[in-house]
Amino acid sequence: MSLFEKRLQDIHTELEKGELTVSDLVNASFERIAQTEDKVKAFISLDEENARARAKQLDEQQSRGEEQGLLFGLPAGIKDNIVTKNVITTCASKLLANYKPVHNATAMDRLHASEAVMIGKLNMDEFAMGGSTENSSFHNTYNPWNLAYVPGGSSGGSAASVAAGQVYFSLGSDTGGSIRQPAAYCGVVGLKPTYGLVSRYGLVAFASSLDQIGPITKNVEDSAYVLQAIATHDPVDSTSADVEIPDYISALTGDIKGLRVGVPKEMMGEGIDPEVREKINAALKVLESLGATVEEVTLPHTEYAVPTYYILAPSEASSNLARYDGVRYGVRADSAENLIDMYHETRSQGLGPEVKRRIMLGTYALSSGYYDAYYRKAQQVRTLIKRDFDQVFAKYDVIIGPTAPTTAFKIGEKVNDPLTMYLEDICTIPVNLAGIPAISVPCGFASNGMPIGMQIAGKSFDEATVLRVAHAFEQNTEHHKARPEL
Repeated sequence: MSLFEKRLQDIHTELEKGELTVSDLVNASFERIAQTEDKVKAFISLDEENARARAKQLDEQQSRGEEQGLLFGLPAGIKDNIVTKNVITTCASKLLANYKPVHNATAMDRLHASEAVMIGKLNMDEFAMGGSTENSSFHNTYNPWNLAYVPGGSSGGSAASVAAGQVYFSLGSDTGGSIRQPAAYCGVVGLKPTYGLVSRYGLVAFASSLDQIGPITKNVEDSAYVLQAIATHDPVDSTSADVEIPDYISALTGDIKGLRVGVPKEMMGEGIDPEVREKINAALKVLESLGATVEEVTLPHTEYAVPTYYILAPSEASSNLARYDGVRYGVRADSAENLIDMYHETRSQGLGPEVKRRIMLGTYALSSGYYDAYYRKAQQVRTLIKRDFDQVFAKYDVIIGPTAPTTAFKIGEKVNDPLTMYLEDICTIPVNLAGIPAISVPCGFASNGMPIGMQIAGKSFDEATVLRVAHAFEQNTEHHKARPEL
């Protein structure tokens, strides 16, 4: 059994008994990366020197009998839009190819305090814009289950690295489904926390009212551990929520008797692959057998979620990415004759086509004469979508449906059809617009051998119930134990 197949508690027990060292874990991570990275291409950069030094430091700490942190010694991969002090953070963009932050994101400080070990920075769609990790400026990432298929996006590197057994867990970011969709495509567990539960300080902004950092793990228990480590109120993030952090690990009781599950008919009808629908229905039967009540519900404004998202998110992106002009961050075009030309040439040379497309969409939606027709209207529809969820949660504990309408698609299949690509997030985007938590857990495989994910969404700041339901399902199925052969 691989070290990374073991439960976190078992690894910590072996560390305490001296049967294992943190250096063993870090060595295992780099050995697995050496074996598989040519195929998967999950990483943009590795931080081997610092990781080995950190492992040695933690081994010395262990030998002194000091208390262990929650994630003591566990190798982790970090999406490359989460800033890391003195380690280049590119956002998979040529524009930031030389950007070395002078501080850590708060989530990174939390991981460091929990004594996890960062192995490297993971590939993604440029500035988190995309659903396949085909928009990275550096290289594609490949799905470990079938290298001809995409791993999903934009946290494709984060999901692929966990599925390939390269790291124990990873961090991703989720703006419209960018943790849950790649988790579903790669057969691992991805959690998008409630907006404001995890600090966004140090997460390079794409759409500030939607972005969230969250964990990608091989099972639900590990997801609870990582969330426990990174959830916190952060006074330097004005969107951080000052709420009490519950004990997510103790919430994994396995008991869901009497739990009320709503299944939106809008997420199980037209556009959902029949094989995906079949696996979700089978999963709901499992939950019913455990004592849950399952009923069909409606989220009537779901059909407006994707167009609403593709007005709001590009609008915020067009504002956030204005800072990348060659003056403040990253690479600067050196052939310009004046300041304005330098702005134009830096952005023209540094940004990829998908990022430029979204900046133009957002700039148009925010422009004079169109703001009320598009941006203001989209914000009003967003409120209606949030009310739909509130009305369902007045009666039900969780909402369950597919994470994505299909399994992973082939590399290049949708790269020239962005509208079709955008619809892959149709099940996840409403959750981001409402700001609520949701998790994707493996619930089976399609006839082509690709994994299928089930999405469980809950009330704001009720991650404990979301994790409890996901864990109960997981403990009564075998889907999460399957691993790709590489």
